[in-house]
Amino acid sequence: MTRHAYSFVRTFPAEAPRDLCVDRHYLLCASAGALRLEAQGQAWLLPPARAALIEAGRTIRVSIPQPVTTASVLFDTGFTAVPPQPLTVFDLSPLARALVAECGAWGPGDEPLPAYGEALFAALAAVTWRLAGEPSPVVVPAGRSPELRRALHLTEEHLAGPVRFEDVAAQVGLVPRSLARRFEEETGMTWRAVLRRMRVLRAIEELAAGDRPVTAIAYRVGYGSLSAFNAAFRELTGRTPTEYRTSFRP
Repeated sequence: MTRHAYSFVRTFPAEAPRDLCVDRHYLLCASAGALRLEAQGQAWLLPPARAALIEAGRTIRVSIPQPVTTASVLFDTGFTAVPPQPLTVFDLSPLARALVAECGAWGPGDEPLPAYGEALFAALAAVTWRLAGEPSPVVVPAGRSPELRRALHLTEEHLAGPVRFEDVAAQVGLVPRSLARRFEEETGMTWRAVLRRMRVLRAIEELAAGDRPVTAIAYRVGYGSLSAFNAAFRELTGRTPTEYRTSFRP
């Protein structure tokens, strides 16, 4: 008899994108570094103190831009309810973090969980399923058409410096008006709004990676002033960059 739920911690080097699909509901938490997750035409960043809840049998694309340490918890489909969405990224509460740490005592195995372990995993599922009802806004569209995916890739490559929409359109072989229409149809956002989100996502990666000053990060992601960077960051996350970094290290 396999366990209804189990946990494990692993460290991964930087890796190219790959597909991931498991037969259990999957709670994935980054404790150091950051992951990128992609599914259903959208992409999420998973820095420390955040978690992703993935429905069993759902394929997601995972990329690791820098070395990362993760804590994973897998739940048998008969042990918990179906997650509220196929993939949800959300903030971990202090209680959820404590439960993830406590559940780490039970890894994969054939022996059934003791009553205490069953209670802990059930409590973790109840808490994280509820948290998943309030997903993180730190998400960007991944695009469906080859042209838009190429435009998104080109935009991301030039976040640190000046990037012009007209140049991106030319490189993907579309006139600006046609590319703007693609952004509206496939993402529901303008190119400039996507650029702003990409810059905030890159900043979150930088904040998670080490202790680089916030001002230096602002310039590295293409902002000419700290005030403009703070305003854009707060608009998307509801916090200042410093507050967001502090949430990684409770």
